[in-house]
Amino acid sequence: MKLHFDSNQEYQLDAIKSITDIFEGQPLSGGDFEFSVQQAGALHSENGFGNRLTLSEDQIWENVKTIQTANEIKNGKEALEGMNFSIEMETGTGKTYVYLRSIFELNKLYGFKKFVIVVPSVAIREGVLKNLQITQEHFQTLYDKVPVNPEVYDSKKVSNLRGFASGNAIQILVINIDSFAKDENIINKTNDKLTGKKPIEFIQSTNPIVIVDEPQNMETEIRKRAIENLNPLCTLRYSATHTNLYNLMYSLNPVKAYDLGLVKQIEVDSVLSENDFNSAYIQVESVNRSGNSITAKIKIDVNSPDGIKRKTVTANARKNDLFELSGRNDRYDGLKIYEIDFGSQQIELTNGVMLGVGQSQGGMNDEVMKFMIRKTVEEHLRKEKQFRSKGIKVLSLFFIDKVKNYREYDINGNKVPGRFANWFEEIYQEEIAKPVFKDLIPNRVEDLHEGYFSQDNKGKVKDTGGETQADDDTYKLIMQDKERLLDINTPLRFIFSHSALREGWDNPNVFQICTLNETKSEIKKRQEIGRGLRLSVNQEGQRIFDRNINRLTVVANESYDEFATALQKEIEQDCGVDFTGRIKDKGKKQKVNLRKGFEADPKFLQIWDKIKFHTKYSVNYDTAELITFAAKAVKEMPETKKPSIRSNKNRVVITNEGVEGQLLSDSGNDDYGFPLEMPDMLGYIQSKTELTRSTIFEIIKKSGRIGEVLINPQLFMDNVVVAIRQQLYELMIEGIKYEKIGGKIYEMKLFEDNELEIYVDKFTHTIADPDKTIYDNLMPLQSDVESQFAKDCESSENVEFYFKLPFWFKINTPIGTYNPDWAVVFKNESKIYFVAETKSAGQELRGSEKLKIKCGKEHFKEFKDIVYKRVATVSELAK
Repeated sequence: MKLHFDSNQEYQLDAIKSITDIFEGQPLSGGDFEFSVQQAGALHSENGFGNRLTLSEDQIWENVKTIQTANEIKNGKEALEGMNFSIEMETGTGKTYVYLRSIFELNKLYGFKKFVIVVPSVAIREGVLKNLQITQEHFQTLYDKVPVNPEVYDSKKVSNLRGFASGNAIQILVINIDSFAKDENIINKTNDKLTGKKPIEFIQSTNPIVIVDEPQNMETEIRKRAIENLNPLCTLRYSATHTNLYNLMYSLNPVKAYDLGLVKQIEVDSVLSENDFNSAYIQVESVNRSGNSITAKIKIDVNSPDGIKRKTVTANARKNDLFELSGRNDRYDGLKIYEIDFGSQQIELTNGVMLGVGQSQGGMNDEVMKFMIRKTVEEHLRKEKQFRSKGIKVLSLFFIDKVKNYREYDINGNKVPGRFANWFEEIYQEEIAKPVFKDLIPNRVEDLHEGYFSQDNKGKVKDTGGETQADDDTYKLIMQDKERLLDINTPLRFIFSHSALREGWDNPNVFQICTLNETKSEIKKRQEIGRGLRLSVNQEGQRIFDRNINRLTVVANESYDEFATALQKEIEQDCGVDFTGRIKDKGKKQKVNLRKGFEADPKFLQIWDKIKFHTKYSVNYDTAELITFAAKAVKEMPETKKPSIRSNKNRVVITNEGVEGQLLSDSGNDDYGFPLEMPDMLGYIQSKTELTRSTIFEIIKKSGRIGEVLINPQLFMDNVVVAIRQQLYELMIEGIKYEKIGGKIYEMKLFEDNELEIYVDKFTHTIADPDKTIYDNLMPLQSDVESQFAKDCESSENVEFYFKLPFWFKINTPIGTYNPDWAVVFKNESKIYFVAETKSAGQELRGSEKLKIKCGKEHFKEFKDIVYKRVATVSELAK
């Protein structure tokens, strides 16, 4: 297959023009010059051709300002930030094509001939070389077969740099930053074969235009100096994720790229386990050392007031009891961490089990990963069927962090499939056998998947870091196979590769990406989706622009909300995109000032002195009545479901408002035969309700649902706790009584000790009449109802004084503390002192809110002359 390139993509032409126009006014004839390189004291000299700039810095600066204005780029700078120019282009939009074509344009318009492309890694270097190869014919056609000589720097062939300097054609040198960043690099040492010169002098003498691919990887002082040492005429910096935007000339950020349909749309298929808290789950997330302290971050099932929650906790030599760390979850009783080994990055438990970083015991990890493979295969086959008639090859990419999970070796050194390969073949056979996919793919399953991994000296695949000599060959193979993989007649469709080699993949027909990492991935979301963002191509090599076809599905072991939040945060940080209404400007935070002397104001004191007392409560209820009501509630509680794995697919929508989602599908699987550990059911429920074991047993027995504990013990117990608590609290509050605690009061200094800084928003009330309240400038509020209530209090002649009760003014209740809304002095024929709770008219209150308001009423019955009332408006106070 031969890939075709469209020379009329407007956004690419704009990016190219944003660079070429920097040199507007430079004469064509003045763009190059002849020079000679001569060693001091030597008779021998060498001639060459270099770039020459005749424009002044002031002329360049004027051109830059004109371009930035045309591209709507804000520039608060007073002068040029050196001869560095930045181009921001989202991954997958043709960044490499743009800078390669810019080379030809700069030569055509101004005669510049010497160009150096600096790359940060082998993977990117191989990508650049592949692009030079596949665009050669395209550029030769566009630019009248202009002579061009691309080459990659090889430290074993430094004499080739003489040709770079002396050649009169366009010279393009591709070089890795690590090849010239240090003094000990061969390129920086004198060489007898070059008549005693340093090889780098041949580059320096040409005054090359340096193009930096992914400059965020070259921001250290050493690397910046190395680039400056190339003696560049200017440095052009191309990336989607710049660290520093020196003289930004063009910006195509993710929001624009999605809006214009220049990259694939993204779908996230979240695969997560549900209701899976029935075994002692432990996952080691990291092992860290700080000074003499070694800690381990582990994820375990923690007891909380709302039931068991899977949380990350930190363990060390002293905090090593998993029973205590889990909030006394019975499943960890007697289980401790015996040792945390920083060197081996693992922990050892007192039962002899050793777990390395990323490893886990308990839970449904294997089942989750199998389900992720199944969802990837399902999605692949659906797209394969849909795109078949359009001549579009579908590829799925699995990234794994341990090669042995895909390929192992027997004692004789023969290849044998790892568990992922076995799972894949088993799942694929099940899916392709479905009638809907009959005759879709005729090939044997063994021919449909393959692994791209680095190899050791014996040819065995191995785990890798992505930057070794062995990885060079793997990146080359990936690039060599690019067109072969796009051929619909090539059976290979499902590709397994090491996560460390992720950077090397940029095949346009990757439609599914599934990361099967056992360790927690630190890969950025933009990096993860970037491998599949490019628009797909058909069998003629033509780019496809249909948005219904260009959909990348990311199968992820995290919720959509987590994925979207991380993606939005990265876009904000990497691109400075301001998602209107979503990003809060820290500079807009304002201090809430209390009115000077309010604490001595008689209007304030007349109500404060009535309500400032602490109270305690007592309750009384009938146990037989509780058993009856609670048994009925348990009988009517939600169904006890088996532990399951759910898939929830959302389309990622990137707009100026942020990263949002549209639900596309929801499916699950609970067909797993797990042996379930039976906990102490009565003991667990007793710890959550403080009822006797006999009372709890009577409730469950009367409900008729005791058998469901065998389906999912933890879920059953948590549901029972919720049902019992609801009835218990209602009965307790029905008979609740409050009394003041001696002379204990809310001290006045609490107002000063709890000063507030807030983000001003549409709910914040700006004070117009400070004499009627305790605030001087702003009143922080949380809803339209509260905001309107404050405005009406301020304008109403019937309201003498009002203020929002501070967050620390709390009333104790059986279901937690309650913070009432308002204190209001209302004057009509006589003064009435109100404590008001504002809720909009007709608003349906949650059960806990109803109960807390009921407690509020009982609390304020103890206070003389105070009326407690739930209202929506100020006018309702008078009714």
